[in-house]
Amino acid sequence: MLRLFVKRVLFQTSGKIILFSALWFAAICFGFVALLRYENRPNEANVALRTWPAQSKLPLNKNVSTLILFGHPKCPCTRATLGELSLLIARCSNKVAAAVIFTKPADVGDNWVDTDLWRSAEAIPGVTVLRDDSGVEARRFGAVTSGEVMLYARDGRLLFHGGITDARGHAGDNEGRTAIVLLLEGKPCNTTTTPVFGCRLFAGHSVEPSQLTCPR
Repeated sequence: MLRLFVKRVLFQTSGKIILFSALWFAAICFGFVALLRYENRPNEANVALRTWPAQSKLPLNKNVSTLILFGHPKCPCTRATLGELSLLIARCSNKVAAAVIFTKPADVGDNWVDTDLWRSAEAIPGVTVLRDDSGVEARRFGAVTSGEVMLYARDGRLLFHGGITDARGHAGDNEGRTAIVLLLEGKPCNTTTTPVFGCRLFAGHSVEPSQLTCPR
């Protein structure tokens, strides 16, 4: 009798363990799939201006192409974008004038943009780093996502618009950086736009860098 009771308890316990294990495994799989979908989902993007806006205070270089990268100074995804920009500049430094423009809301102090991303951008040789008060320039050019890159020819024509990473916060070879290099080197290129992975430029600013995550 006791032996039968023990077998029954063991059978019921084993069944519960199997059930809980299956649920736990399913939860992990769901989370992993959700993470992959999130990392590979680009943010919204407007249509960039086809020509350099005459009212812009940003300088258009008349000797080489001009690259501008709009960034949120506290977007973790943009760290990878700056890494890709550094690689691009290392290869094409004499063929492009590059600037990183960080958006600053009107109701925060100047030191709000003083982040590791600003310092990382400053560390890239030849790159100009600028503050965009109230996002005036971002709105002029139609930029809405951190990491949005625009490449303009010397005459102000838009050559490329998009991102230079292939997922959120992922460094490595990607279609955007490859396209810009080809365009700068005067080689055939069929890619003129790519998805942008990053935070919204005009996201809420009352959070600390460690609390900010790229929105879905």
